[in-house]
Amino acid sequence: MWLFNSSVGRKFVMSITGACLAFFLLFHASMNLVAIISEEGYNMICEFLGANWYALVGTLGLAFLAVVHIIYAFALSIINYRARGRERYAVSDRSNGVEWASMNMLVLGFIILGGLCLHLVNFWAKMQLVEILGSEPANGVELIKYTFSKWYFAIIYLLWFVALWYHLTHGIWSAMQTLGWSNNIWLPRIKCISNIIATIIVLMFVAVLVWYFVAGNCCCASACAA
Repeated sequence: MWLFNSSVGRKFVMSITGACLAFFLLFHASMNLVAIISEEGYNMICEFLGANWYALVGTLGLAFLAVVHIIYAFALSIINYRARGRERYAVSDRSNGVEWASMNMLVLGFIILGGLCLHLVNFWAKMQLVEILGSEPANGVELIKYTFSKWYFAIIYLLWFVALWYHLTHGIWSAMQTLGWSNNIWLPRIKCISNIIATIIVLMFVAVLVWYFVAGNCCCASACAA
């Protein structure tokens, strides 16, 4: 089957799964931003996306997309590594920005995967998973306050967001190029669009982290002073 056996098919699968995951990140970042605007509103969203059948279907779908994306990423990396042969030992000029990201997508992927595992432990396991198991889920806002008030979690998440930005800046335009937007006129435009989308997503995530890190530490300082 061409989706498995051909380079074009594998890149097509990577593009589709990556695009779906990018849309989810945009939704997730927007949802998190509600926590700054209205804590009650954020908790309502968390309740809506709890152990309900539609949320579980969505979770399984996202897990499937992520697993397929990771498997194909490994496959493409191995194939490209073997194809380069002796050329991988040659010294070549390396550009910064997106070009750097394109040469380090697998490394960025490992960082993102590690951050994802931590995120699942910190949030998903204490909310949707415990509700599936029949226990009372944690309060969404309180969980954000606790997690992002810890300096070590704040640093880890910031590093994760940086890796995510680099991964998205290359991944989005690469997906659009694979799907047909690859001419000389559109390529610079889709690279610009990719940078904008990646920046918006990451800035929304960072805004929530910084907001609750500052709020949490200011409260601690006030309590200590009192």
